[in-house]
Amino acid sequence: MSLKTIMSRYEKYVIPCYNKVPVAFKRGRGTTLWDESGHAYLDFFSGWAVSSIGHCHPLVAKAIRDQASRLVHVPNNFYHDDQGRLAETIVRHAFPGKVFFCNSGAEAVEGAIKLARFYGYPKRTEIITMKGSFHGRTAGAMSATGQPKFHQGIKPLLGGFKRIAFNDLKALKKAITSKTVAVLLELIQGEGGVRVADAQYVKALRKICNDRGILLIVDEVQTGVGRTGKMFCYQHYGIRPDVMLLAKSLGNGFPIGAIVASQKLSKVLKPGTHATTFGGSPLACAASLAVFQAIKKERLLERAQSLSRYLMKALNDLKKKHSVVREVRGKGLLAALELKVPGKPVVDYCLKHFILINVTQNRVLRFAPPMIIRKQEIDRVLGVLDKALLRL
Repeated sequence: MSLKTIMSRYEKYVIPCYNKVPVAFKRGRGTTLWDESGHAYLDFFSGWAVSSIGHCHPLVAKAIRDQASRLVHVPNNFYHDDQGRLAETIVRHAFPGKVFFCNSGAEAVEGAIKLARFYGYPKRTEIITMKGSFHGRTAGAMSATGQPKFHQGIKPLLGGFKRIAFNDLKALKKAITSKTVAVLLELIQGEGGVRVADAQYVKALRKICNDRGILLIVDEVQTGVGRTGKMFCYQHYGIRPDVMLLAKSLGNGFPIGAIVASQKLSKVLKPGTHATTFGGSPLACAASLAVFQAIKKERLLERAQSLSRYLMKALNDLKKKHSVVREVRGKGLLAALELKVPGKPVVDYCLKHFILINVTQNRVLRFAPPMIIRKQEIDRVLGVLDKALLRL
């Protein structure tokens, strides 16, 4: 089917919530996507950091095929083996506690908001979040998000949130009151421009939460499951959250989200307090278990660490060469070039050369390649970036 026909059908029948790029993909494998005309695109973005072990990874594809032929859905008032196995796998890689399964990152955030408020009710229900943060598109997640542009047209927001400066300990201390029940933050603000939390700030934040009996909720929807070179980003900081939120890479493209709650919180959500029809289905759990299997079998954490050093050095070399580059940021395989000018022309140039990247905050080029990316593919992207920056 032609691109024109596909676009026409979208225009006629699909609600236009997205700024569309005039490309229609038909298949993917590894680091590559092919459009309807057969052009091959190197995916250096992984669909908002989703396809962390590559498109249609053989282990994940096989797990989905096999499970789909046996059992697709089980309502959550019954048991099935893979949900328990996946929860055990996540806890084993993270910290002692229990897991609630849902379908997306925004769902995980919504559930965490409820968990925190149940925990603090009735006296403590206020949650501190960070300016520049992004936690999802649902009403509660949008209210927690610290970017005013996402609040336009949907006010009044859900109450009970304080949004403070990121990496600012004084602002945090000032914001805490007797009503504060939790702090919610991303350790790397992806949509906020790949801004990385300072190590000393995170350690001090953890101590304040401990001292004041405040929950620390870490949103790892974009950073979790290997993206930063460790299984979870918090492990870089020598701390442990009370609650961790996962999605995106957890299913490598198959919809799944999770709330990981520490042992002291594992009984806060009781029967009837929270639910989701499709969360933790046999199909989703089979896909996610295969993701963990692939990461271990192919030593992808070690690979991500090695490739991160290679990528960050190459990006810093570009910064030295091009005065238009303001800063290089990131951790693992979530990296960024902040420019002094808008970045869309660079994204468009890369697209013309069959490379997929993203721009956020207008001037921040964001890179989130799969952990299976090869050095020669990184070199290809950096070569095109070099030429694109010369044109600015």
